Amino acid sequence: MPRRWRLVAQLLVTAVVLALVARTVASNWYSYRSLEFALVVRPGWLLLSLASLFVVSALQIESWRRILRGWAQSLRFVAGARIWFLANLGRYVPGKVWSVAGMVVLAEQEGVQRWAAAASAVAVQAIGIGTAAALVAAATPHAASPVRLAAAVLVAVATVGLLAWKGALAWLGRLLGASTEWRALPAGAVLAGSGLTLLSWCVYGFAFWALGRGLGLPPALPLTDAAGVFALGYILGLLALFAPGGIGVREGVFYVLLTPYLGSGGALALSVASRLELTVTEAVAGLGALALGRRKGRETLDPRS
Repeated sequence: MPRRWRLVAQLLVTAVVLALVARTVASNWYSYRSLEFALVVRPGWLLLSLASLFVVSALQIESWRRILRGWAQSLRFVAGARIWFLANLGRYVPGKVWSVAGMVVLAEQEGVQRWAAAASAVAVQAIGIGTAAALVAAATPHAASPVRLAAAVLVAVATVGLLAWKGALAWLGRLLGASTEWRALPAGAVLAGSGLTLLSWCVYGFAFWALGRGLGLPPALPLTDAAGVFALGYILGLLALFAPGGIGVREGVFYVLLTPYLGSGGALALSVASRLELTVTEAVAGLGALALGRRKGRETLDPRS
């Protein structure tokens, strides 16, 4: 019975996520079809953009594994990838806690201690925000005043440095009602995780830039600016608690920042296309991970395996 109910629960969750993803794709596809803009599709650039997104995932998964390793927790890359892709599906469910909660529960099932799984979920978010702020400050220095840029650098240093400060991390654990086992990360783990995450933001920016080339948009958007715009839009969408997957917020930021480079039509085309590309790739990867997880479960239960 428990196995049957677990299967039913998985099917229900899958159906809900699929419905939410389909709604996202449908709404953005309608916006895309209504564009009064002539696009020239270049398949090579589009494939390069898609391939870059999977490189991003590999870098982020490895960053998470390095963080866990700093707390003496072991997680195989394949298992980490399955958890990462499944947890990403939670972004499309209203509320920002589902993705983090899913990561914690699934990591615990793979042998990671609960406190470390929870702390790593917070660490991943902190490092992501900190490194994105650093990239925005470095890649788009003309997009904000010196005071704002200095603030961005301060945010980057504070969020990343927090993880190596024992007192601050213990306070954060108590604030979240977590175990007092939360402890600071070794500096090496913080640097490794931050370096890989920063690199992933750069590759994200390249994928965004390549997507524009794949749509035949004018080559007026520099690669560095594309990386800064993407990082800023993505993080603001992540911080918008009311928007599942940052829907609407991210596209709005992209549109405003891209219009000076691509015009209103090109900015809207790239903003909507980016949402479609990310939603479809995350859904395919997550559902693939879910299917592999079920297959693994059947093999474990099959006495002949």
